[in-house]
Amino acid sequence: MPADPSATRVHVRGAHALVERPGFEDLVAVEEPLEIRVDGEPLAVTMRTPGHDEELALGFLHGEALIDRPRAVGPPADLAANTVEVAGPLLGDPGERRFYTTSSCGVCGKGALQQVAVNAPAPPPTGRPQVPAALLAALPDRLVQPTFARTGGLHATGLFGADGELVCVREDVGRHNAMDKVLGRALLDGLVPLHDHLLCVSGRLSFELVQKAAVAGAPVLVGVGAPSSLAVALAQDRGMTLCGFARGGRVNVYTGVERVSG
Repeated sequence: MPADPSATRVHVRGAHALVERPGFEDLVAVEEPLEIRVDGEPLAVTMRTPGHDEELALGFLHGEALIDRPRAVGPPADLAANTVEVAGPLLGDPGERRFYTTSSCGVCGKGALQQVAVNAPAPPPTGRPQVPAALLAALPDRLVQPTFARTGGLHATGLFGADGELVCVREDVGRHNAMDKVLGRALLDGLVPLHDHLLCVSGRLSFELVQKAAVAGAPVLVGVGAPSSLAVALAQDRGMTLCGFARGGRVNVYTGVERVSG
């Protein structure tokens, strides 16, 4: 595996005002499929940026309520490329469930809202923590995104303490994958449920991001962009604080305003 599996160089032919310029090399984010197996059986394929694959697998399974604690995870015995193996058994019976997710959508291929609903959601978070609005507005500036800085092609999710200290950040071409990687790391570190933590994402706030945060017990989710209507409805139902448009020292609080001070 290359030293940096998250980015690769490609040749670009430049043009300006329809006048061709000499070609040059550009650094782009890597997107490759990852197959998640459980006890040797394929369960899911996701398009992701390589790196922290074990965290991604655990975070994905936890978000689908198929595991509730860390599992043994690593490359399969046959060393198949772009494959990660998780020890079973899974919670409940996944039956014929098989998942394929693209890097743009974490719930693509699921035909109805009922299929997206989590079977065993975490209890709604408690009233804590109390967080200053200025701190919430500043969280995106505290996200460390080295590969985005080099490629412009990745999303990021950050896990913060209630005081705004960065605990963990992960990047990925898929926003839901970046969230899964962070939640998988938190699961391995014994931080789930995330009742005393804040989550921040670098883009818009979609339904699946709120769902994953809710299953992990996160009380606060902040995004640089706008939330969708379903994201707001789910956050309200789960007792979460959902904040969008966190930029320039300002933030919009859509639900759970009781946790926001100042």
